[in-house]
Amino acid sequence: MLSTWTITLFLLGAASAKEICFNDLGCFSDLEPWAGTVIRPLKVLPWSPEKIGTRFLLYTNENPNNFQTLLPSDSSTIEASNFRTDRKTRFIIHGFIDKGDENWVLDMCKNMFQVEEVNCICVDWKKGSQTSYTQAANNVRVVGAQVAQMIGILSTDYNYSPSQVHLIGHSLGAHAAGEAGSRTPGLGRITGLDPVEASFEGTPEEVRLDPSDAVFVDVIHTDAAPLIPFLGFGTKQQLGHIDFFPNGGEEMPGCKKNALSQIVDLDGIWEGTRDFVACNHLRSYKYYSESILNPDGFAAYPCTSYRAFKSNKCFPCPDEGCPQMGHYADKFASKLSGEPQKFFLNTGESSKFARWRYGVSVTLSGRTITGQIKVALFGDQGNTRQYDIFRGLIMAGSTHSNEFDAELDIGTIEKVKFLWNNNVINPTFPRVGAAQITVQKGEEKTVHTFCSEETVREDVLLTLLPC
Repeated sequence: MLSTWTITLFLLGAASAKEICFNDLGCFSDLEPWAGTVIRPLKVLPWSPEKIGTRFLLYTNENPNNFQTLLPSDSSTIEASNFRTDRKTRFIIHGFIDKGDENWVLDMCKNMFQVEEVNCICVDWKKGSQTSYTQAANNVRVVGAQVAQMIGILSTDYNYSPSQVHLIGHSLGAHAAGEAGSRTPGLGRITGLDPVEASFEGTPEEVRLDPSDAVFVDVIHTDAAPLIPFLGFGTKQQLGHIDFFPNGGEEMPGCKKNALSQIVDLDGIWEGTRDFVACNHLRSYKYYSESILNPDGFAAYPCTSYRAFKSNKCFPCPDEGCPQMGHYADKFASKLSGEPQKFFLNTGESSKFARWRYGVSVTLSGRTITGQIKVALFGDQGNTRQYDIFRGLIMAGSTHSNEFDAELDIGTIEKVKFLWNNNVINPTFPRVGAAQITVQKGEEKTVHTFCSEETVREDVLLTLLPC
């Protein structure tokens, strides 16, 4: 495929600009905005395709465990493979210091095979990613061009529409997907999994992933704290039509463990240290992979900020509904307004990450006393644990509300259990009750009402039934 390359020199005052050209892929220069800027000060050209060694590894429902290698330079490899033109094609592009035959990439394909028939192509560019960061950040330009070339071959030789193609890129791979999309008119979708910040945040659109790179671009931010001093690898900049900020987008629950505990959890020292140092950054692909098997477990709410979301100001979903972060985000594409939107949600600390958000209001009865009230929901698909609704002065007739993220979808809500306590020995044995409890699931408009005329002593469960 590669061939000849040429280097053209231009004189710009005392500095020289370089350009490197590869047959079929075009030319790449170190002129602005690719280099010589505040964000990208170093003049670095991408490596040649041979040196990067990009491989396209095809897994399908027929070969879920062993890949078939597709060569853009030899379309007979596509002809002889299990690639099917009546299926969607999803490319997974890894990031810095990663590789395309990593477990997480194959696991993502395997999750897809459980819910759809699909061509799952892992883009392995490990030789080009396992180098200095600045070099790898420039190598993605060639990788993106190679992905676009492969899509072009599928389109030209097999009449396969780019609208059927979905690029999923993690870290640097998200920007490689952007490069591929900018070269592919009508590309269906790009998902950016924590697109990397360094050398990309604040650059012009041609350098980074942006909404013009595909018909629908969705982005998951999990490590958006500043690189200095917090070592946040991901960008906080909105890059898609919709940008998801799970848990606020900076610190993921479960990522505060010490390094040793992570190493014990995982296979080998390298895996352990990698997962510790980059835990937030890696969460993005873990959330996406789990979202494939949980079509309604990652509902995300439009909100001005995570602070507002945590303050219960963004519930329930608006009339147009809420998008699902991850695999099924494209079902929301038709409901988008013109402006890019931010969405927030919470996840679990470890697998399983999916959560279902409920809003609860409790109207109290009985004695006036200080204490706390908790509620558990029971449905036809299971029940939640007890969640705190209120702490403070418990007064008859007062109403207190809260939202929480349950570990399961309980289905149709059948009853609610109420509990109160104040952990103070009181010889009068005061009794408190819940005259009414309303419950709403975040994605639904229906408000369910439960009632009781009873009161109970501390730490005694009160069951409320539909009124």
